[in-house]
Amino acid sequence: MPEWVEVITRTLASVVVLFALTRLLGKRQISQLSFFEYITGITIGDLAATISLDVKGTWYLGIISLSVWVLVSLGIEFLQLKSKKARDFIDSKSTILIKDGKILEDNLKKERLTNEELLEQLRSKSAFKVAEVEFAIMEPNGEINVLLKKENQPFTPTHLGITVGPESEAQTVILDGKVMDEPLATRGLNRRWIHTELEKIGVSLDNVYVGQVDAYGQLYVDLFDDKIKVPQPQLKVTLYAELKKLQADLEMFGLSTNRPEAKAMYEQCSISLEQVISDVKPLLTR
Repeated sequence: MPEWVEVITRTLASVVVLFALTRLLGKRQISQLSFFEYITGITIGDLAATISLDVKGTWYLGIISLSVWVLVSLGIEFLQLKSKKARDFIDSKSTILIKDGKILEDNLKKERLTNEELLEQLRSKSAFKVAEVEFAIMEPNGEINVLLKKENQPFTPTHLGITVGPESEAQTVILDGKVMDEPLATRGLNRRWIHTELEKIGVSLDNVYVGQVDAYGQLYVDLFDDKIKVPQPQLKVTLYAELKKLQADLEMFGLSTNRPEAKAMYEQCSISLEQVISDVKPLLTR
């Protein structure tokens, strides 16, 4: 067999074996590499390259070496699941870098992290002042998580005692100018609705790069031609305005009638509608 054919065969076999072994290690191998997993990833990649190019070597020995590395890595992962001491030894513990707005310099030196690097990581978490940080911790995988002081945290409906219902994810109904029927059906809509909404904003289907429908049935589109300005959906804003107008009408009816029972009814309806408007305002005005 010519060497170039053997190299191609070995490479294809290495890719298949490497893919199978990587799937065996699981997604954590990609998303949250520990120190040992980082070493394992480098090593099995190097072994796969050696198997591909070293035509003088015995190929199955390289496969055995790959399998041993993967089995050892799996064994260590199972050991970490069973033992906290093993997790702390292999992955190390989390390190507190900031507490009550004060940088812990000794812990910073322990992690070999400069103050400039710490500030850079804080900025990536939208924390631009150390004094605003209640707590910052470096996780075993090297990521820094930040908790802002309560007075510096974003304002949410919870702070006002408002309960907001869950919102389902937006469905992507158009990709590259083509309608996606399954996500569209998930929202209880059809192609006729898509074409009607596109006509409202004066956009053709083939010019839509991405189109999404939110939980309220509003269509948002991004066009291939970035020079075209697309008007934002006004359904929620219009509904809010109509509700306010209806409340004003009820108040006017209550003031214009001379019948006590009618006046009481209009006033009660106005108060009830005002409560409804107050409840739905966070949903309709954002």
